[in-house]
Amino acid sequence: MKRPFVRPLVLLACLAAFSPITAQQAAPAGAPAQPTREQEEAEMKEVYAEIETYGWTRQGSGKLGDKAEIFIPRGYRFADGEGARKLKHLFGNPPSDLELGVLTTEEIGHWILFEFDESGYVKDDEKDQIDADALLETMSQSQEAANARRKEMGMNELVLDGWAVPPRYNTKTNNLEWALRVKSVPDGDVSVNYNTKLLGRKGVMSVKLICDPEQLQSLLPQYEEIIDGYSYIEGERYAEFREGDKVAKYGLTALIAGTGAFAAAKMGLFGKLGVFFAKLGKGAILLVIAAIAGLKKLFGSRQQPPGA
Repeated sequence: MKRPFVRPLVLLACLAAFSPITAQQAAPAGAPAQPTREQEEAEMKEVYAEIETYGWTRQGSGKLGDKAEIFIPRGYRFADGEGARKLKHLFGNPPSDLELGVLTTEEIGHWILFEFDESGYVKDDEKDQIDADALLETMSQSQEAANARRKEMGMNELVLDGWAVPPRYNTKTNNLEWALRVKSVPDGDVSVNYNTKLLGRKGVMSVKLICDPEQLQSLLPQYEEIIDGYSYIEGERYAEFREGDKVAKYGLTALIAGTGAFAAAKMGLFGKLGVFFAKLGKGAILLVIAAIAGLKKLFGSRQQPPGA
């Protein structure tokens, strides 16, 4: 499907600052005609229709390639690696080709992204040597290089804005976790990337919770329950390592340092799809409340499968 034209974001806070005016009144002389409310609603519905083609599963378990599976909680939807790549691209993030799946809410709110790197068995002998300050400096330097690629692709640059949760390793579950604050430049939006590395026999499953900073604490209990619903298939578990298996050439420190930032500010569909509300000029606004209400009505009319 042809992707609709994406326009800059208009903050809904503007609605309180100005009285309603028409696009014809707001547009400067000689400016191209602005879309009507109905056109904006149609454009958003087109995006939602595109998202629906990404192959969603709404109950049961999601297959993460031939490595693992994840239980799909009520109110969530799951797409495989291809769907995850399409969703990332739609929201302005280059795919990594490591994606095996994505969990998100029915309304496309926060994301839980799964990527697998078949690098081999990662030894955890560095678990007591993790230097959070040194890691943050190294990761910030790496992000500068990644920003060059983002600029080439017409995407905003990202800046690491410090730890939301410093790195920590769970020796019982072999999970490595940390959270970064990520700022988008030049718009200044800040989001949190909460990372979990699930060590396996043949590599590492990277799980990333992508949400707004104010959501993090309230989402963590739910996220932890979702991670509890993750399992490697037989033969892929960390404890099933055998002599002769491939061993990764790096440890826990490099595993953290090699993680890229993901642009996730205003990730919810009703936030991100605000890009379809055009800037009409100084002091100009669109009558967006009805458009958003229309899309919410579209979501609300969807029939959930039994037990979803």
